[in-house]
Amino acid sequence: MVDRWSRVWFWFLFLLPFELTLEQRFQPLTSPTERAALLQLRGSLGIRSKEWPRKPDPCLMWIGITCHNGSVVGINISRFRRTRIGRRNPKFVVDALANFTFLQSFNASNFMLPGPIPFWLGLRIPSLTLLDLRSCSITGSIPSTLGSLTNLTALFLSDNNLTGLVPDTLGQLSALSVLDLSRNSLTGAMPASLALLVNLASLDMSANFLAGPIPAGIGALNKLQYLNLSDNGLTSLPSELGGLSSLVDLDLTKNLLRGGVPPDLRGLRSLQKMMLGNNMLDGTLPGNLFTTLLQLQSVVLRQNNFSGSLPVGLWSLPRLTFIDVSANNFSGLLPNSSSSFRMNATAAVLNISDNMFYGGLTPLLRRFSFIDLSNNYFEGRVLNFLHKASLDSNCLQNTTNQRKTTECASFYAQRGLIFDNFGHPNAQKPAEATSSRKNGKTKIILAGVFGALGLIALLLLLLVPLVMCRKSGNSSQRGNGVGPAPAGASPSQTGVSVNFSNVGDSFTYHQLLQATGDFSDSNLIKHGHSGDLYNGILESGIPVIIKRIDMRSAKKDAYVLELDFFNKVSHQRFVPLLGHCLENENEKFLVYKYMPNGDLSNSLFYKKTTSDDGTLQSLDWITRLKIATGAAEALSYLHHECIPPFVHRDIQASSILLDDKYEVRLGSLSEVCVQEGDTHQSKISRFLRLPQSSEQSSSGRQSTSTCAYDVFCFGKVLLELVTGKLGISAASDGEVREWLDQILPNIAMYEKELVTKIIDPSLVLDEDFLEEVWAIAIVARSCLNPRASRRPPMRYILKALENPLKVVREEHAGSARLRATSSRGSWNAALFGSWRQSSSDVTLIPATSGTKVEGPSSLKHSGTTGSQSQGSFHNVGDISSSRRRHSRDIFPEPSGSNDVERLEQE
Repeated sequence: MVDRWSRVWFWFLFLLPFELTLEQRFQPLTSPTERAALLQLRGSLGIRSKEWPRKPDPCLMWIGITCHNGSVVGINISRFRRTRIGRRNPKFVVDALANFTFLQSFNASNFMLPGPIPFWLGLRIPSLTLLDLRSCSITGSIPSTLGSLTNLTALFLSDNNLTGLVPDTLGQLSALSVLDLSRNSLTGAMPASLALLVNLASLDMSANFLAGPIPAGIGALNKLQYLNLSDNGLTSLPSELGGLSSLVDLDLTKNLLRGGVPPDLRGLRSLQKMMLGNNMLDGTLPGNLFTTLLQLQSVVLRQNNFSGSLPVGLWSLPRLTFIDVSANNFSGLLPNSSSSFRMNATAAVLNISDNMFYGGLTPLLRRFSFIDLSNNYFEGRVLNFLHKASLDSNCLQNTTNQRKTTECASFYAQRGLIFDNFGHPNAQKPAEATSSRKNGKTKIILAGVFGALGLIALLLLLLVPLVMCRKSGNSSQRGNGVGPAPAGASPSQTGVSVNFSNVGDSFTYHQLLQATGDFSDSNLIKHGHSGDLYNGILESGIPVIIKRIDMRSAKKDAYVLELDFFNKVSHQRFVPLLGHCLENENEKFLVYKYMPNGDLSNSLFYKKTTSDDGTLQSLDWITRLKIATGAAEALSYLHHECIPPFVHRDIQASSILLDDKYEVRLGSLSEVCVQEGDTHQSKISRFLRLPQSSEQSSSGRQSTSTCAYDVFCFGKVLLELVTGKLGISAASDGEVREWLDQILPNIAMYEKELVTKIIDPSLVLDEDFLEEVWAIAIVARSCLNPRASRRPPMRYILKALENPLKVVREEHAGSARLRATSSRGSWNAALFGSWRQSSSDVTLIPATSGTKVEGPSSLKHSGTTGSQSQGSFHNVGDISSSRRRHSRDIFPEPSGSNDVERLEQE
């Protein structure tokens, strides 16, 4: 929808000159004042003579200048390139605009204008109808004087570095049709005055740091067609939104919205896209919500706390092609297909994974081309047309990767239903099972004897080859899905073939010399472990970072492996590689995109440009959490979406790079390698209690080529974000132990107040933010489990960071509830499985006052403080089961209560 509005305004700007007659368009500029102003603007902005030559008449020959009756009415310098001199010190200097009395449009999108918007801009050009300053690197706040541009119909300020509040005076722009403030760093609440923009058709304030409720008055904007407030901190969903009868696209994803969905939203009769994912909405969906939304094409409700069944009206919407309600608590049966379900099956997508749907699969699914039903409780046979559907972790017959029989049976029994026992012919009803239990005792005893003999034989068969493998020092690799990659712990493997044409441009050595001033010391950023890093500016004016690799001192061919990584992996969370220079034998060069905010180690605390006393400012909590989530996304991609998994091996604050929006672009990729060993083999090794190198170090440094090592390092970064103590992630093993001895005793599951002793004093926190910091501290401690196999995987950590309040609130709801929840809560169980185990480990965590820390054999108060009244454990058996589950809480989905009992018996 954003693209659609962009195209509309592009054609508006393109056709604007053609609305004038030929006589009007080709009249020469008659005002000497305006001609002098154009020349002044040409000089202050460094516009090249190619676009604006000095001698010919501007109205006749200058690109982007539109005139009417001999006066300038439009200036368009979008995507212009500055002169060489202009690129050296670009500034937002447009004072000459004040001399254009009849100026109607000014478009400088994608033209560098670093600096604040001039205060006078809204006062001196009252005739302005279009102001487009997208992607101009603007800083500072939005001046309140823009509210004086009462003729303005379109205001674009997106993709800049604007900070501060959204001024109330924007409500005075009564003619405004498009307002785009997205992808900035604006804070505070949305002004209620926006409800006065009665002609507004498009409002985009996404990807900022806005907080508080959505103003109820927005419901009065009955011309609004596009509303995007995603990726903020908004907290409530007003029922008045239902009054937006013209709304076509609604996007409120990635906020902090709480409560239920108002039934009044059924008033959105023109709505085509409903995007409410990644919030904290709960309750059941109104049964009549979808009865009037007949134009709806996409529904996204993923990662909320919704419960109950999906309204039947959802399935009968005639235009619906995309449904994503994953990661909720939805339950119930799928409806049977009938003539009332008129959904168009063309490219239709259905994702209801990570819920509690049950019962049999129905022909309704035939209407979808892409289906994800994983992590539910569906039973029965798989329909023959479901060839490409994701069906993992259900209770289906004749299908791999399904849940345990006990888990399925327990789920159905709790609802008074009979489980089909995976279609086994001896499936019994509860009464029949009771009556036949005595008759089956003999069979069970005989089966146990023969089973034990068979198990001993199997162990002998497995033990011999494993011992032989350990002696020979060989380890197998996992399946290859992304092509050849360095194996094991050695990132300098030779013989890797890379198609260099696929990894950026090829630069000449002369170009890089020119860009860095002959690699002068003034452009040197630091001496990295894989090469020296320099600031540079290409001839085109693009700032870059250049890594200079000395082949005589660096690991041989390490740069090839890094290029190979970029050749295989493409993800927005990694620093973009722009190109390379490989023409010199003794030196190689890699060219990366410049990150305006450097790395986390030098951005967590920074000197404010408006401060003259030299005091340091610090990143607010929302930005810190955003950075943590971005880094987790990058690691989750490496660990869980790459086959075989990649290990970063150098996660620390200096490797987390930040762009101009403080979005994470993970760097330091020269150490990335494939995870060592084979997952199946390692599980067998643990089963046989064979020693593992990854279990031998609390810091994980004896086995750095495992995903668990990245998790440990990430936990240290989280502690830096919480405490503000830079240096933890880059410290030595001894220093890390000292840090943890000081910090970890203050991270307690049931005493939130303790964490205030270690929180960065520069953070200003309200109660909700304090609870989030507490939750992230708990996540960090679970990452720092001394046992590598008991650290949660990154995909669970990512889910916890995306919704940190769930971490502490779900755990406090009680361990019985935690065991009985759907697999949607698996990340929570995984984190707390790790938490309970790490809490009982006294090697790194000394006892504190009020905390009873006992030895490994003691289970009563492990991980708690004092009495159990505040804890989620109801008896010693619950704690024992969590202690004995080991890594089953971490790598697979968490078990149900029956599985816990079975594991206790094991």
